[in-house]
Amino acid sequence: MLDKKSKEKLIKKYRVHDTDTGSPQIQIAILSAEIDELSEHLKSHKHDYSSRRGLLRKLAERRRMLKYLQKENADAFRELAIKLKLKIAQKLQEEEDQKALKERKYEEIMDEPTEEVAAK
Repeated sequence: MLDKKSKEKLIKKYRVHDTDTGSPQIQIAILSAEIDELSEHLKSHKHDYSSRRGLLRKLAERRRMLKYLQKENADAFRELAIKLKLKIAQKLQEEEDQKALKERKYEEIMDEPTEEVAAK
């Protein structure tokens, strides 16, 4: 469980506006911190099944919140995923890189003169 000071730091870091305390971004950030904390605990206490169950519930809740945020505000989702260094951010970055590469290849093909134009 996170202490009050660390929660307040997360709220200040990820809030959308000055009085924001419960936006999806903040909730996801808090869940991510709790998940990290529980993961560290479970590394040294392998047989703590109650904590493992709590971790799985937090993971499921974060997944639902991320899906909601992606549906409602894709830009905020992408920004938050990058800030929190989630695996989904790596996948999004790879997709963007592939898309940019395809666009560059397409532009190169379109910029090349065709044989008909070259012959004239």
